[in-house]
Amino acid sequence: MQVNISGDQLDVTEAMRGYVEEKFSRLERHFDRITNVQVIMQVEKLQQKIEATLHIAGGEVVANAEHTDMYAAIDLLVDKLDRQLIKAKEKRLDREQGATVR
Repeated sequence: MQVNISGDQLDVTEAMRGYVEEKFSRLERHFDRITNVQVIMQVEKLQQKIEATLHIAGGEVVANAEHTDMYAAIDLLVDKLDRQLIKAKEKRLDREQGATVR
């Protein structure tokens, strides 16, 4: 999984970069078909915003989060992405197994 991290109005430190990569490695345990991740960090007044686009086999998953602390925003974002990836994996498995939708 390739992780591209960029900052808008923000210098991305090595500590932030390491934290993001550590958290995103958790996502690979749930869904191993992630090819590329684009992460954009922003600062707007007192809010720290982060957005991520995961390119996966069969589409992409997008989520964003904001908080007053960037590390808390990263945690929120990873939790959202984790839920979305689990849902995408379940949908893919249902399609492969021929499950019918009610």
